[in-house]
Amino acid sequence: MSQDRILQAESSVTSTGQISIKGKNVPYRVTAGTQPVWDKDGKVIASLFYTYYERTDMADKSKRPLVMSFNGGPGSASVWMHIAYTGPKILNIDSEGYPVQPYGVKDNPNSILDVADIVYIDPVNTGYSRILDAKAERSVFFGVNADIAYLSEWLNTFVSRNNRWLSPKYLIGESYGTTRVSGLAKALQNSHWMYLNGVILVSPTELGIKRDGTVGDALALPYYTAAAWYHKKLPADLQGKDLPDALAESEKFTIELFLPALAKGGFITDAERKRIAEQVARYSGLSSAVVLQNNLAITPSFFWKELLRDNGKTIGRLDSRYLGIDKKDSGTDPDYNAELTSWLHSFTPAINYYLREVLKYKTDIKYNMFGPVHPWDNTGDQTGEDLRLAMAENPYMHVLIQSGYYDGATTYFDAKYTLWQIDPSGKMKDRLHFEGYRSGHMMYLRSEDLVSSNDHLREFIRKTTPGSQPAKYDMK
Repeated sequence: MSQDRILQAESSVTSTGQISIKGKNVPYRVTAGTQPVWDKDGKVIASLFYTYYERTDMADKSKRPLVMSFNGGPGSASVWMHIAYTGPKILNIDSEGYPVQPYGVKDNPNSILDVADIVYIDPVNTGYSRILDAKAERSVFFGVNADIAYLSEWLNTFVSRNNRWLSPKYLIGESYGTTRVSGLAKALQNSHWMYLNGVILVSPTELGIKRDGTVGDALALPYYTAAAWYHKKLPADLQGKDLPDALAESEKFTIELFLPALAKGGFITDAERKRIAEQVARYSGLSSAVVLQNNLAITPSFFWKELLRDNGKTIGRLDSRYLGIDKKDSGTDPDYNAELTSWLHSFTPAINYYLREVLKYKTDIKYNMFGPVHPWDNTGDQTGEDLRLAMAENPYMHVLIQSGYYDGATTYFDAKYTLWQIDPSGKMKDRLHFEGYRSGHMMYLRSEDLVSSNDHLREFIRKTTPGSQPAKYDMK
């Protein structure tokens, strides 16, 4: 039957299911639907598609955590974490994350649905979400602060409609979604008086924390070490160490010697330049000659092209375990992102099948894995500071960062730097947590990390729902 290609402002389809998580049966209800976005005059201007999972054998919603989940881009749908990480269904892939046929979904025995209800939200022009008012200004939706403003209003309505005001609440975002949820943490508290227990940053962006020039150049090196270690391109003594030990050595060199050397620019002595180049070569898997040719600072795109150049391969940007082949071995950057093409290969058929045939949400609207959201206004990004202030205002709030060591787009060491810089006072560092994984941007695609990363979320949620403990600071 032909379907309307104009999104309904309000719609829903509800079904039930059950899943075995950690050996225990978890029954649930899932609602796939749309909820409007209104302008300041109460006129519907857009509608967002969402998928909401509720455990049905829990009588008291006031004690049941709610996790509000966003992916990134900007312009990316919620598909990635929805059917590969935290939800009760995951797509068919192999143990390292590569596509396999037949496409589709299977049970996720590691889902966090045992400890929290989850809503996955698609911002405007992602997934099935669309602008409905042709006269609506795109600037209302497509920018750092615009995105935060309309999504916080939408979440306020969602929480009210679903009677979740008493529930402990969490935001989780991946990639640009970390910018989004960091800003939302403050907006929800300061504009909607909705206080959170935690914010989870999966493969975080810079969050408006500046690291231009030498700092950014230096922070990339430990990631290079991780990728080179994986592809066995490090010197024998370093290659023989376990990954965390090799990374610790690279991190120490980066902070104590590499960063100060880069700060000297062209006035570094020839002898020191040579010594530093040899060490950068050691920790990157590249030759010292190449390092010198690049004035000690290797750009990520060049690294993806150079590391396996002699093998006729490139490595992935978001996950450097993935290999690509270029038209020519020469050049300074790969022809394409090997990992992203692989992911789109497996995710796209799975989400289209799951929403239509399993959840029975029928529409002829295209599901936008990546939607048209540009130009995106990046001015005024102070989301890192927003997150710090939200934490300071709310003694309950904790932050967890999760990063894959082989992610070359939002590197794990850059994420550590973000962790260090969110709270310069150091007064809240006991509420800031970091976990690293032997995979890439979407660490959960590797089966071993799917288990551990969900366990870390489960532990984080349990530890940050304090029950009757009051939210206050003590004199210590």
